[in-house]
Amino acid sequence: MEVTAYLAGPDVFLPEARAHALRRMEICARHGIVGRPPLNEDVESLRAMSDEHAWRTIFRKDVAMMEGCDIIIANLTPFRGPSADAGTLVELGWFLGRGRPIFGYSNSAKLFSERSSLHTEAIRDSMPGLSVAGFGLPDNLMIAGAVLESGGYPIVLPPNDQSYPFDALDVFELCVEIAAWKMGLRQTPTWLPT
Repeated sequence: MEVTAYLAGPDVFLPEARAHALRRMEICARHGIVGRPPLNEDVESLRAMSDEHAWRTIFRKDVAMMEGCDIIIANLTPFRGPSADAGTLVELGWFLGRGRPIFGYSNSAKLFSERSSLHTEAIRDSMPGLSVAGFGLPDNLMIAGAVLESGGYPIVLPPNDQSYPFDALDVFELCVEIAAWKMGLRQTPTWLPT
């Protein structure tokens, strides 16, 4: 059985995005999964297009890639704020809506409530009584719920409660191993975090 994974996340914005994507694909292959990162390999062609034509081309290409994938493995490390990347969350919702398994990980060991509290400090001054409910989760409850309910495993976090650099692949590999196990490609990992 072959399992194809859409490798979602803002990793496409990294300076060495292609090399990073190749490393992620190699990790997937070691665990019996075909990883498909949504790169924009033909950057020169995109630069020659108008902005509107370029973003529509990228959107359609990514949706077509998602159509051909069995699961999503999403980088939910906070990006541009206290939560996961907005585009990644749209992709996560796309898989949820189609009943396809979702697996997610974050390189941040800080819980959502702590990150949100820091982010909304300025807003609280102008809106007294504003609350942030974190429920002890690594991200918004809808994100955590989508991952747990559709993939059968919570968002994977650093095993030592220490945040990792955004581009570190240690937690990604743990998530891939869990996805391979849940998809019936591997035996139960012996290191499973509690």
